[in-house]
Amino acid sequence: MRARRRRETTLTTIARLAEVSAPTVSKVLNGRLGVAAQTRARVEALLREHGYRRPETVAPSATLEVVFYGMQSNLAVALLHGVEQIAGAHRLAVGFTDARQQVSEGRYWARHLLARRPTGVIVVHLGFTPEQHALLGASGIPLVALDPTGEPPLHTVPSVASTNWSGAFEAARHLLDLGHQRIAVISGPTERLCAKARLDGARAALDAAGTGLDPRLVRTGAWFSFEDGLHLGQELLRLAEPPTAVLCGNDLQALGVYEAARLTGRRIPEELSVVGFDDLPGARWCGPAMTTVRQPLVEMGAMAARMVLALAANGSLSQPRIEMATTLVVRESTAPPARR
Repeated sequence: MRARRRRETTLTTIARLAEVSAPTVSKVLNGRLGVAAQTRARVEALLREHGYRRPETVAPSATLEVVFYGMQSNLAVALLHGVEQIAGAHRLAVGFTDARQQVSEGRYWARHLLARRPTGVIVVHLGFTPEQHALLGASGIPLVALDPTGEPPLHTVPSVASTNWSGAFEAARHLLDLGHQRIAVISGPTERLCAKARLDGARAALDAAGTGLDPRLVRTGAWFSFEDGLHLGQELLRLAEPPTAVLCGNDLQALGVYEAARLTGRRIPEELSVVGFDDLPGARWCGPAMTTVRQPLVEMGAMAARMVLALAANGSLSQPRIEMATTLVVRESTAPPARR
């Protein structure tokens, strides 16, 4: 009874401060309709400000929810396989949400998750706001970020990532060992932590070799897309002194560079070496087979699932951030630069 009174008092306090009824606060916590947008925002702000966390009163659904912000099919499938391995062992189903699609349609993914009340949520490549995090936290839904966008010290959300910096460092070192000096980098959007880490890793390898990264050979993509690689690759190859090698932010960008090379009459690897990042299936199937940095995507999905289930069971983690090792996979898209 004392615990119940404390919970009711806390809920009542939030309601009084927001100048609404306790049932209205409950609707916000459960993602229900019938609350005006301005009122909902005021309640959410107070929940965040007071660090409210609702004790578990209703059993969650036997589901792990994976939230993507735009789904790159091969990457998403690999991550979902990893999540399903762990979820299946615990007799849980796996659902997924494309938050970018929901936002474009005027829907709010976090509130829909509250209404479904999953056992836990894994967000992939998603820059979620403090308000969204606070709302999920207040509702008692465990949350883990997979490859988060923000810097780790600023993130209070447990996370799983790969060793992006060292993976790019090793890839750049490989090109240097082959004898390349004019090495270009096509990055993903640098507000993404993984993109920034990969760019920094490549720069560090070139600096350590005394070559340095020529700013004229750096391009930043709007997204990790084939179109980035195609358009930015064409820019680089049209330079008066084009690069002899291109290190890309991911495999899709690298495939775009393959097409840019074809359109400009460059042979890979005889006249241009190309390196990707991720090791999606297409990296092995393209011609020539692509040198790339392998991310352990299935294992990362499985680790995120283990972490979110541990949070659901215990409420805390001994290690809130885990980085999983990348591996350079050398194939046929890299070779020593042609002699001039």
